[in-house]
Amino acid sequence: MSAWTASDEGVLTLPSGLRVRGRGLRRPAPVGPDPEVGLYFLAGPPDPLPWPSRWVRWPDFRTPSDPADAEDALREVLRRAADERVEVACEGGRGRTGTALACLAVLDGVPAREAVAYVRRGYHPRAVETPGQWLFVRRFAPHRG
Repeated sequence: MSAWTASDEGVLTLPSGLRVRGRGLRRPAPVGPDPEVGLYFLAGPPDPLPWPSRWVRWPDFRTPSDPADAEDALREVLRRAADERVEVACEGGRGRTGTALACLAVLDGVPAREAVAYVRRGYHPRAVETPGQWLFVRRFAPHRG
């Protein structure tokens, strides 16, 4: 198992104990090991990375262009976080990344109405930047299965 440690920069520990690193791509990569897989929420595809990655179209300050694709990508990341260092990122690392982390928390058992507060406590106090993103998390009702 090569998961992140709780002390690694930007790492959110989910209720199950799984860990996912959030970050902003505009800032230098945190010190420490590279991710083994990445999920990137951007308006356009990211530059090539040296690890496997997935891109979900998500304009800045908004919600995903295709919510079903975002949910599928988040489910994949949650599965992979059991055995791999998973990174979730957008440009700034707060709005889209925070929203995605809050949705991961919902998938991991946090009630949707509590997920933003959970991520703000465990990741960044200003995660989930817009009312639309907050509402997206609040209404996030993942399909079972």
